[in-house]
Amino acid sequence: KIVDSFEFCQQQQQSAGQTPVAEFARLSAELASSAGTLEWVVTGGSHAVGVPQLLLNVSGQIQLVCQRCLSPMAHAMASQSTLLLAKDDADADEIEARVDDESLDVIVGSTSQDLMVLVEDEALLALPLSPRHTQCPGELPTSGVDKPESPFAVLKKLK
Repeated sequence: KIVDSFEFCQQQQQSAGQTPVAEFARLSAELASSAGTLEWVVTGGSHAVGVPQLLLNVSGQIQLVCQRCLSPMAHAMASQSTLLLAKDDADADEIEARVDDESLDVIVGSTSQDLMVLVEDEALLALPLSPRHTQCPGELPTSGVDKPESPFAVLKKLK
């Protein structure tokens, strides 16, 4: 969906939907499978400093690759961010300096902003750095009671 991001914010519009993960090429390339759907909501408004802002919420169930066992794992994604809109790069730098808040991102707004690009960017940024199962499939539970003896302890006994 293409919108004029400044007008979208000025009129406090909202757009929401559900999009199959398979429609996001960059995101699908990072996942174990392109199955699933992302739910998203983009809300336009104005930030306290008088700058247009977009509130972005993205959630859904995605399939990642466990970095421990390399098998697929389900991951519940839920991400929220606030994007402040600038007219150009110089304006973006000025807004960042004025707001001085690391939790806010400043982007250059557009009269032909593709909301799906923003949704995909948000989903990519929300991916965990190194996803892992809490317990990999086929792995025995680690109770710590019958832990195998350390090879160094075995060597020490040989002395």
